[in-house]
Amino acid sequence: MNTMDDIDKRIINRVQSRFPIDERPFRVIAEQLGLGEAEVIERLKSLKEKGIIRRIGGNFRPEKVGFFSTLCAAKVPFDKIEAFAECVNGFTGVTHNYVRDHEFNVWFTVIASSVKEIEDTLKKIGSTTGVDTILNLPATRVFKISAQFTV
Repeated sequence: MNTMDDIDKRIINRVQSRFPIDERPFRVIAEQLGLGEAEVIERLKSLKEKGIIRRIGGNFRPEKVGFFSTLCAAKVPFDKIEAFAECVNGFTGVTHNYVRDHEFNVWFTVIASSVKEIEDTLKKIGSTTGVDTILNLPATRVFKISAQFTV
């Protein structure tokens, strides 16, 4: 069971935004929460192992740092979804991958240094998996929202 105590919840609430730009960011967070640095790090490791958190990392707007991104939708036979998702997740630049109840049932995003690199990645995914229907849906207009979840 994925249980969290009040300290875990405080840590999760704190790390979601305004992450400290510091040589030792977890020490800064620990001081703000009245905890020890080692405890914060160990609790975050445990939360990751339990699958409660996926990752801690920067979230950048690709176009602001010279990259391109696209949303992709694939038609994957039901019995090949697991293998397809595993393959897609192995590609550098894939940031999300999820199943939807739709004709195009696996959706994922790709970020790369050029549009050609994205196209090449999609061709490799298709040839590796045998899935030949993958839509490339680059954004024409971006809307950003803040995703902060209080636990």
